[in-house]
Amino acid sequence: MIKIFFTLLLVLNLYAKDKKHELTIGAGAYIQTQPYKGVDNILLPSPFFYYNDGLFYAKWSRFGVYFLGEKTDDFSWAFSLTAQPRIYGYKASDSTYLNGMDDRKNSIEAGLAFSAQKDKLFVDAMLLSDVLYEQNAWILQTEVGYVFHINKLSIYPSILATYQSAKFTDYYYGVKSNEATLSRTQYNAGSGVQLGVQTYLKYPITKTISTLVNLHAQRLSSPAKNSPLVQDNTIYSGLVSLIYTFEY
Repeated sequence: MIKIFFTLLLVLNLYAKDKKHELTIGAGAYIQTQPYKGVDNILLPSPFFYYNDGLFYAKWSRFGVYFLGEKTDDFSWAFSLTAQPRIYGYKASDSTYLNGMDDRKNSIEAGLAFSAQKDKLFVDAMLLSDVLYEQNAWILQTEVGYVFHINKLSIYPSILATYQSAKFTDYYYGVKSNEATLSRTQYNAGSGVQLGVQTYLKYPITKTISTLVNLHAQRLSSPAKNSPLVQDNTIYSGLVSLIYTFEY
C-alpha cells in the first residue's frame, strides 16, 4: 500500500508540477476486537495518509482516483475507482475452538466509489469486490456523516450500513461440512446488513502536527451473529496516530 501511494504521488508530480498540494502523513497503533470464540484482538502498527487534489486521493489506508465529478463553493460530488485492505478473518491456530477450521484470510477490496459533500454534511458509498479472490465476494457500504468544530477540536461522526453478500458472510462466519464437529455444527451464512458508527477526532498540537483518533463500532449482521464461531456481536476498532501536514 505504501509503494502504491508514493507511486501515485510521483505520477501526480508529473501531472501538475506547478501546483501546490497538501499532504498529511503519520503513524500510530490500530486495534480491532475479534468476534470469534477465543481469538485475541488485532494490534498493528498503522501508517496514516491523507491527500486529495481532485484527481488522486488517500484516506488512511484507502486509495483512489477520480474519473467524474464537479466541485462548487458549497457542494461537490465525484465518482472514483478505489481500493482498501480488508482486515478480517482468523487462523485455525488462533484458538482451540477453531482447531480443524481452514484459515480465513485478509484481502484487498477494490471497486467503484461515490462521494458528495454539502457544507459540513458528507456521504460516501462504495461497491467493492475481493480482488485477491480469498472470499470471492462483494460488499456495498454507505456512510453519512457531519463535521463539527469545537474550538481547535475537529469531530467527524458518521453512521454506516454495509450490505455483505452471502459469499462474504459465509466465508468469514460459515462452517463447512468437513469443519463441523459435535460442538461446532455445519453452518451456511447468508447475506446481511452490518450497521456501524464511527468518528474521527483531530486536535492540532502545532501548525503542522496534530493528534488523530478514530473510534469505530460495527454490529454484526444477523447471519453472522448466528454463527457457532461467534462469541461477540460487535466489532470495536480504533486508531491513535500522530500526523504531520505540509505543502509540497
